[in-house]
Amino acid sequence: MTGILVFFQKGGPTMWPLLFASIISVAIFIEKALFLRRGRVAPPFLLDQVRARLLDSKREEALAYLRQDGSPMAQVLAAGVATKERRREVLRDRLEDAGRHQLPTLEAHLNALGIIAGVSPLLGLLGTVSGMIKVFNTIALRGVGQAGALAGGISEALFSTAMGLMVAIPAYIAYRYFRRRAEVLAVEMERVAMELLDFLTGGEA
Repeated sequence: MTGILVFFQKGGPTMWPLLFASIISVAIFIEKALFLRRGRVAPPFLLDQVRARLLDSKREEALAYLRQDGSPMAQVLAAGVATKERRREVLRDRLEDAGRHQLPTLEAHLNALGIIAGVSPLLGLLGTVSGMIKVFNTIALRGVGQAGALAGGISEALFSTAMGLMVAIPAYIAYRYFRRRAEVLAVEMERVAMELLDFLTGGEA
């Protein structure tokens, strides 16, 4: 614990916003890792359960089942099942509109993660500049002969740079991974929605 405190003290004032950014990025990582799972977003047997109820003319039961499930995929399918109009273009519009409403849920907080990935190296660079300013001020006041006096500025520059990269690199990797994961799940939701559309309209073009 003492070593961590020394690390942050030597890194200068930019270390604290970087610490705050790292905490936020970890929180977003955990939230997206728990949420962006196929079983949470698009349960694999959801459409089969809905079709079975619709084949038995149990439309209200199918709707109740979807609302109880509560997943983003269930909410998209519910929009189609709840639509009494059976013209294909109308149903398609309802399903696509419902899908668009679910996209922000899949992508929630990813922009924040991308911002952290982009800003953290800049904060590290700011700490580097601050540290180098201290070095040159020391040189101007005491000359270059006192290495101990220069060490504080140099360590601030190096520690802040390192911290900026330590925050930015994992945040960027997580951002790209979860962005791709959200896209894959969105495509899966669209595929299942089109299957429901074909079922409801008898496969009409």
